[in-house]
Amino acid sequence: MSGTTPAVPSRSDAVRNRRLLLDAAAKTFAERGVDVSIGEIAQRAGVGKGTVFRHFSSKEELLAAITLAMLDELMDTGTALVEADDPGLALREFMTAGVEIFVRDRAFCEVIGRPSVRHPQVRDAIHRFRDVAETLTDRARRQGVVRPDVTGTDVVLLMAGIQHTAAPLLSVEPQAWRRYLELALDGITARTGRTLPHPPPHHLPLTDSDPDQGV
Repeated sequence: MSGTTPAVPSRSDAVRNRRLLLDAAAKTFAERGVDVSIGEIAQRAGVGKGTVFRHFSSKEELLAAITLAMLDELMDTGTALVEADDPGLALREFMTAGVEIFVRDRAFCEVIGRPSVRHPQVRDAIHRFRDVAETLTDRARRQGVVRPDVTGTDVVLLMAGIQHTAAPLLSVEPQAWRRYLELALDGITARTGRTLPHPPPHHLPLTDSDPDQGV
């Protein structure tokens, strides 16, 4: 019989394909950054490009989904530390976990400044991420462990900055980021009596083209 209609993928197939795409995209973006093509992701997932676009309308939508998963991981870590007995150690563990994710996933820091970060769910997640960082930082400030003028926004920006600082070394020294994390942690401790020469930022710089739309 000619002219048969192609079979429509079942719901279970669709769910499986979406999972394959997310896994493949997460690994590919992590390894090679955000400039990887949809075709390469589809090939790694073992599906056609059309399948990608049936699940995600654009590459930015796919990036948004991956970014949300990473932010959720960070927020889960931070939320679990909010009630820790030692606020200073909790902030240290949060920053360590965050930088480790940034280093592991090259795409995460590259997403800042891209259209995907304007995705409403991503922006909401970044707000919540900053709020968790502020809660942990405030607890450490009140305990007198960190400088009184350090904010949660400072902490988030420092975490990203540590990744950028260590990035040129990571291919040959994958643990180099720990050195710069310790330098940053020393810098925010309460041991120094010096006042910082510039006020804290009021927001995170989410996009290059719209600097006023921060967190």
